[in-house]
Amino acid sequence: MKRIVVLTGAGISAESGIKTFRDADGLWEGHDIMEVASPIGWENNPALVLDFYNKRRAQLLEVHPNEAHQILAELQSDFDVQIITQNVDDLHERAGSKNVMHLHGELLKVRSITDSEEIHHWTSDLNLGDLDKNGVQLRPHIVWFGEDVPMIEFAIDIVETADILVIIGTSLQVYPAAGLMNYVDQNVPVYYIDPKPATIYDLPNELKVLPLSAVEGMKVLREELIDSVNFMGK
Repeated sequence: MKRIVVLTGAGISAESGIKTFRDADGLWEGHDIMEVASPIGWENNPALVLDFYNKRRAQLLEVHPNEAHQILAELQSDFDVQIITQNVDDLHERAGSKNVMHLHGELLKVRSITDSEEIHHWTSDLNLGDLDKNGVQLRPHIVWFGEDVPMIEFAIDIVETADILVIIGTSLQVYPAAGLMNYVDQNVPVYYIDPKPATIYDLPNELKVLPLSAVEGMKVLREELIDSVNFMGK
């Protein structure tokens, strides 16, 4: 069974109604990014940071996976699908994908500010005074700007095993995530789905750019992948 490694960004979640901060009407509008998504912002005004993520968490609970998420889950019947996402929502999991790595954390989890291993599932508001087992404040389980991305080395290992690489809904401007595609073997075909695709034509790989939304692009790709399974066998 061939392994498809999928790198997803905000574009795939946008079609479920989750705004992206790079859009003109984006989620971060009205806030300096460093005020709500950095260690300095947390230190200066933790209440503002908590309120920001509480609103995001509440919105997440009101939206649903879209057809692009669902197609990726359906492909698991014919492929070993490994998803590496920059998104902090749980829409891949809710659609049925089994192997999902979150590079930038998860909105429905919180953790201790002093013990990164103490992580809790969390679906309600997180407030000042919500403490870990040692009486220390809890914070969103999010990788903020200026923080290390602890899962990046594991993600590189997965990309290196790909038989097919699919990139969906990302501007390829946020590092180190944007650099993951450079670890794929040069003989691996790469598909890039985005309505406004970045220029990645310097890759030595066979590259097919689908300048489409995540949903429309995945409809096209699904047919191509399933046709290849029917022709070559699993």
